[in-house]
Amino acid sequence: MCTRAMESDCRIPMSCLRPRILALHALFWGLVSLRVFGAALLSDEKATVAVTKAVSAPCWQLEEFVVAKECSACEGFHSKSIPACSQTGFVETINCTKSNREEYKSCRSTKMEDLLFWKFEGAMLALTVVFAIVVVARQRSLDRKASDKVRRQIESI
Repeated sequence: MCTRAMESDCRIPMSCLRPRILALHALFWGLVSLRVFGAALLSDEKATVAVTKAVSAPCWQLEEFVVAKECSACEGFHSKSIPACSQTGFVETINCTKSNREEYKSCRSTKMEDLLFWKFEGAMLALTVVFAIVVVARQRSLDRKASDKVRRQIESI
């Protein structure tokens, strides 16, 4: 039970019930739950992949190999017929030395990595600019309110 002096401590402040604040809370907790449930789903996938790899591991995991063809993008037919293409969209051809088998190994292209890096950098730069503008606008608004308050106090004298 709340006493009269501490009544404000027992209630949710009205500023927390604004639509913008509620939307930000919903977005934040949505992202947190997506991260948690996504991690759980990925760990389940990794567990099933580990079981299937133990049964039939590719030769490049068990023995030495030579790269026959460097990392290249999977083309239309290969992307559906070669399972290694589905992971990253890039594949390299591997020749295993002991078993003399030719297999495909998923790989990450340097071009793809560069593209992802610059997309990330661009997004971070754009967010920096947006939030800098928001901060400046907010500061101007607060300055205007403070000067109006001072002006009203001076006029009342």
